[in-house]
Amino acid sequence: MAPKTVLIIGAGPAGLSAASRLLRDGGGQYHPIVVEASDFVGGIATTVEYKGNRLDMGGHRFFTKSDEVRTEWFDRYGHLFKERARVSRILFSRSFFDYPITLSAITVKQLGILRALSAGLSYLWSRVLKRPEHSLEDFYINRFGPVLYRLFFENYTAKLWGVHPRFISPDWGSQRVKGLSLTKTITSLVRKPRPSGAASAQETSLIDRFHYPPHGPGQYWDAVARRIVKDGSSLLLNHEVTALELGDDGGDLGIKRVRVHNHNTDTTLVIAPDAVISSMPIKDLIHAMGSAVPPHIAHIASGLPYRDFITVGVLVEKLLVTNPSNQLIADCWIYIQEPDVALGRIQIFNNWSTEMVASPQDTVWLGLEYFCTEGDALWTMPREEFIEFALNELVVLGFIERNNVLDTTLVKVKKAYPGYFGAFEQFDDVRAFLQTIDNLYCVGRNGQHRYNNMDHSMLTSFEAVRVLLGESSDKDALWTVNTESQYLESSREYYARSNSHIQSVPAP
Repeated sequence: MAPKTVLIIGAGPAGLSAASRLLRDGGGQYHPIVVEASDFVGGIATTVEYKGNRLDMGGHRFFTKSDEVRTEWFDRYGHLFKERARVSRILFSRSFFDYPITLSAITVKQLGILRALSAGLSYLWSRVLKRPEHSLEDFYINRFGPVLYRLFFENYTAKLWGVHPRFISPDWGSQRVKGLSLTKTITSLVRKPRPSGAASAQETSLIDRFHYPPHGPGQYWDAVARRIVKDGSSLLLNHEVTALELGDDGGDLGIKRVRVHNHNTDTTLVIAPDAVISSMPIKDLIHAMGSAVPPHIAHIASGLPYRDFITVGVLVEKLLVTNPSNQLIADCWIYIQEPDVALGRIQIFNNWSTEMVASPQDTVWLGLEYFCTEGDALWTMPREEFIEFALNELVVLGFIERNNVLDTTLVKVKKAYPGYFGAFEQFDDVRAFLQTIDNLYCVGRNGQHRYNNMDHSMLTSFEAVRVLLGESSDKDALWTVNTESQYLESSREYYARSNSHIQSVPAP
């Protein structure tokens, strides 16, 4: 009996994980065909190489509370990982502050006594008088108070999304920040996680160690891609899904045929799949279904918002900003909470892995991240003009001297962040329609229009495969990944479980 065809749309973390799990657990009864519109795998978790220097598009820490994901990473690919120190701070008013923000002695000193006192009192008041959480602004104020919110969250969040936090659903905060609050950040400073087996838990945003491949996340996903091909999957790069034909057999709505455009040969491939696992943006997925979609569902999907981003890679001889020993600062990334620049975040790739940099002893390799929307002024700015714009902002912030710049590059990423505003308010209607398609499984960040981490995207695929193989009948389980209110994990407990495979690397 011929194996069943499972079309997997997208070769990012969700798509590759679906193929990997299907090959491992499917007993040879399924043939995964992975189609990817670009010419590389990994999606936003790819690694871009430029003259021996590597860019991690968005920064991808390998850290999870899921034993299932941990097993997938370390039992099969543990040799690829090293343990790293995690340091990230906020640049505000040209001073560095802890991230997540705390009311430590250093913070009080930098803010000044009066402003720190105001922040403390407003935080206490927010604990007494909780706001109904109708927006992301409400979410942050309930956890940090209005003063700290305005100082450290409002401007950066508006940069990220292009709209004010009062217009963004609190769902984004519940997924990305979860149980984090000022109380927990202070507690984390006073009481560090206890050894393995002790009753301890730490917020994801508070972890101080993580795992990372020497050449960035793309090194891992390239290895997964090679393995699934070796194990029998088809992997078609530069193949873009253009249409999905729906049909109704015996009352069950399903995908009957899928048209895939081969950009290499400018031809069209038609696939008749038994099942489809999709990580393509829901906006595009619904559009590709054409007239089979009810008009109001098509209208909602067409208005789903996304944010894109641009990374400018900058190679410099040195940074003007140093640590007390006049050495390179240890930050993996720095959040820019400064209203006079458009820059959102700076990555220092030397601190992710020295192997991300061609000459780590002599140069510093930076990634300057700008959040934008396809077609806006930033997105359409000519390449060289944008690079010069970014360099000028780096000079204004006091990070570099212009004559220390050795080389630059620029990379654009579309639909990096699914937005929680606008048409998203009606997203449940779109989800309900997609759930009526019997052989369709939506997975991953864009496949569910949910701001998932890598591990959550993988878990959605694992759930999809379980349903497909008949190990579970709960198709709704795909959509409940990353909806818990807490995302807790003890750092020491985590590493006690997985460090047997990993080479430890000290902080720079």
